[in-house]
Amino acid sequence: MTREPGTLADPATDRITVDGRPLPAPEPAQYLLVNKPAGVVTTVRDPQGRPAVTDLLPAHVRERVYPVGRLDADVEGVLLMTNDGPLTHRLLHPRYALPRLYEAEVAGRVTEADLPRWRRGAALDDGPAVPLAVAVVRSAAASSTMRLVFGEGRKHEVKRYCDALGHRVQRLRRIAFGPLQLGALPLGACRPLTSAELTALRAATAAASPPR
Repeated sequence: MTREPGTLADPATDRITVDGRPLPAPEPAQYLLVNKPAGVVTTVRDPQGRPAVTDLLPAHVRERVYPVGRLDADVEGVLLMTNDGPLTHRLLHPRYALPRLYEAEVAGRVTEADLPRWRRGAALDDGPAVPLAVAVVRSAAASSTMRLVFGEGRKHEVKRYCDALGHRVQRLRRIAFGPLQLGALPLGACRPLTSAELTALRAATAAASPPR
């Protein structure tokens, strides 16, 4: 059926042609969880020749998926790679405040008595940063291990937040992104999402109205 220009079409159900030639079928959606090592940049390719997250993927999907958000080159942990653009947009939109769980090794001792100050947040140059949750995993004189949850992915937010409280980050790992958890996935490895993980990921952005 010929329709007027501007008519919306659904590629999943409509046969779309241009000058009588059918458009190629859309690529199937792919969703991969990567445990990014330090020293790997969160990009498809790097002009400086540094290792990129796509180097960690199987060759048949390497050029077809993109990172959802970014992790600094020196940060390890959970990174989602997908070719699902609409889901990516929703996952990164501040409206949904998708929780990011980090494990940070910081300089100096942090004790349970210090936690009220950490929970109050800190003033950063781009606005206040207030964690959704903070806990001490290990406390020692030279360094402490913290778990922190933030609901947005501002640039260097965890590092700047810890610096503002007087504790420089020495090592940083993201161990969960929304419902996706690192689990036992080895450093540098990747795996497809399970159907349960994908359902949970979609549900995490379905609670509020779609972003405009």
